[in-house]
Amino acid sequence: MVKYTLHKRLLLSCMALTAVSCAESASESPSSSGEPVENPGSAGVSQPGAADFGQFRAVLEAGEIPGPGILDDLGFFAEHKLDYPKADCEGSVCLHPLVGVMGNFLTGVDCTLIQLGMNSPLDPESLKRPALHVVLVVDTSGSMEGAPLAYLKDGLVRMLDSLGDDDRISLVRYGTDAEVLLEHQGLDDRIALESAFTLLDASGRTNIFAGLFEGYALAEAHAADPDVETRVVLMSDGVMNEGLVDLPALIGLAKRHARTGIGLTTIGAGREFDPELMRGLAEAGAGNFYFLDDPAAMVEVFSQEVDTFLVPIALDVTIETIVSDGYRLGATYGTNGFTANSHGGTIELPVLFLAGRRSASEPITGGRRGGGGAILYELMRDRDAEGEAWSEVGTVRFSYTDPRSGQRISEEAQLDVPESAWVIPDGGWFSDFTVEKAFVMLNLYAAFELAVELAWDSDLGSALGTLKTVRASVSDWLIENDDADIADDMRYVDMFIEAIEAEAARSGVPVVRSPAPQPRYWFYD
Repeated sequence: MVKYTLHKRLLLSCMALTAVSCAESASESPSSSGEPVENPGSAGVSQPGAADFGQFRAVLEAGEIPGPGILDDLGFFAEHKLDYPKADCEGSVCLHPLVGVMGNFLTGVDCTLIQLGMNSPLDPESLKRPALHVVLVVDTSGSMEGAPLAYLKDGLVRMLDSLGDDDRISLVRYGTDAEVLLEHQGLDDRIALESAFTLLDASGRTNIFAGLFEGYALAEAHAADPDVETRVVLMSDGVMNEGLVDLPALIGLAKRHARTGIGLTTIGAGREFDPELMRGLAEAGAGNFYFLDDPAAMVEVFSQEVDTFLVPIALDVTIETIVSDGYRLGATYGTNGFTANSHGGTIELPVLFLAGRRSASEPITGGRRGGGGAILYELMRDRDAEGEAWSEVGTVRFSYTDPRSGQRISEEAQLDVPESAWVIPDGGWFSDFTVEKAFVMLNLYAAFELAVELAWDSDLGSALGTLKTVRASVSDWLIENDDADIADDMRYVDMFIEAIEAEAARSGVPVVRSPAPQPRYWFYD
């Protein structure tokens, strides 16, 4: 998978992911120059692409070791609510460029991190959304038999409670072939709708192209009203084995319709799920991708988020980051729309959506956490630069079109670090408290990715050492910081450790010490 390979290469910069022995000491927990945001009260904002890391969680909960490519940085970050300053901008999306310098938890190598956070002054609970035409394209092939199809049917029935009198539903089922079961149906006959959902059964092979083609045809046939938001929702275990199985052709189909205003949300279920397919379709179709790993997650997506993940709050988004001369851009995390250039890079996103939670202090309920996430740039210092060259980190330019008014909104911000941070203090320096949480989040993501790679290379000792090292540092951080997201992440660190130890016991693969960490400071030549 191209993206996975790219991340393996980029993670060798200031995350310095050499394997770390569990006997090595971790860096000190970071300290912040900012304070936690009091009563942030602003909804998070999510990008197209993965909206959770549900499949990764499901594999660990089954006591197994996840495979390469399952964990996605955008999806992992999306389940972390980062409390940015209050959203008091004039438009529908507020950008918060932040910066931090610190040593990472795995090796102590120093990093400069730019964090781009987004939130919105819009209230998800009171937001008046347009009427919806939701085209449901449901996989009913034999591979969906049992729990996957049962979860989908239950979620579809519960979704009806979140729809209004002006909304319309179309339903396409597909197995070996595709069949239209409902076309532009209102909610006045709920019994007929529920019957169509509950009578779905599993048989045949998986012809995703046929189902998606029929779904888009229904969407186009009823897309004349500009006051109606039309979205196709594709549900599948993601394994193509019938009809046209050409991924580029499917991606092209999604892109072509996204340009006409018909977006695509994808939902994966089942143990044989193909994350590259469904994630790629969602990114191309200007929508979100969800993995539904339990009934609670199904209910949440269809009932609690129907008002947010189907309705865009920003269009044609551009975020340009110009890195100052004292730095070079090393890696980018938490977005799929990034293109590098000689002075930094540009993120282009077709659409942004509201995320569910308004504060990191909200309790985690249901199957997903749904916070919104962050975009993170990892920078390397120029070893030949003087300290003053490290003060000016970069410039961020942000623009988008507000779909409510049609107005193009632009803003610009300068990022700096103080002289006191030229030599990184113990525990690091952060322009805002939320950068500290993002730093911990990135360390956890990097540890998960490295542990997967090492475990699948049969280096169980190094994988175990990586997880235990980051676990010790994050445990210390949690003593001083009560955070539900990070605490929940730690449950999966422990599950991963248990899975590796169980695999070592079964296979007899020796667990040996891993190499020592690399040197503390990182510069580029």
